[in-house]
Amino acid sequence: MALGLQLTLNGLAFGGLVFLLAAGLSVILGLMGVLNLAHGSFYMLGAYAGVTVLHLVGSFWLALVLAPVLLALLGAALEVVLFRRLYGRGPLMQVLLTFGLSLIFVDLVRWRFGPQNQPFPAPPPLSGAIPILGFRFPVYQAFVIAVAALLGAALLLGWRRLRVGAILRAGVADREMVGLLGIDLALVFTLTFAFGAALAGLAGVVAGPYLATYPGMDENVLILALAVVVVGGLGSVEGALVGALLIGLASSFGPFFRQEVAVALVFAVMAVVLLVRPRGLFGLRT
Repeated sequence: MALGLQLTLNGLAFGGLVFLLAAGLSVILGLMGVLNLAHGSFYMLGAYAGVTVLHLVGSFWLALVLAPVLLALLGAALEVVLFRRLYGRGPLMQVLLTFGLSLIFVDLVRWRFGPQNQPFPAPPPLSGAIPILGFRFPVYQAFVIAVAALLGAALLLGWRRLRVGAILRAGVADREMVGLLGIDLALVFTLTFAFGAALAGLAGVVAGPYLATYPGMDENVLILALAVVVVGGLGSVEGALVGALLIGLASSFGPFFRQEVAVALVFAVMAVVLLVRPRGLFGLRT
């Protein structure tokens, strides 16, 4: 029982982290139709922005606030300058642009910080471990679960109850109709892209003390985020949440049962979901 609880908590912590990254990606892909392969780079840049703020002012909490703001500004600028030119020009152009951006960001990070891991210690209140049923669960992982739960609840509330959530849901369902209603889709796209980048930046800061911070840290987590989007369905916060939980638990329990098939188990979950629900669990669009 204790082992099962430990694996479950580990899965919830990792799934919560992936949710922070996948929620923005899901809405961007569902609303804007942009396959942003540079989204993982926003996660990496968020981690390095957090490292920089931590080294400059010595405050993890300030890094937790400033890094998402910086990534939101970067995301808005990229949407206005680059992505806006590609709408309606097919996925190939988007893939080439975003893949190129990811390579540029990795090289910039490597040039500025070097190839080695960057130390990103957790603040003293979040250090140590909590004794639970015979095992010690790290306080920081409990913090990751709490952040993901609170943000997930806030996103679900906004998605279902606020006007901006209604606009986004309508845009995912029928983007052309939203434009005909007089809503400024260009502004909606910019703010959505900025918000998605901010969530990815927040995930990067949260991941700093939990996982390694190094150039190329975006690759594995982007693959998992894409798997979450496929499992949950495009343009759905609920889908991103449920999909992240499934992927997180699969990532935690998989290595325990058989290390060599741990990654395969994650994609087996995706395959099973697609067989039952081709559009994902909460997919709104084909």
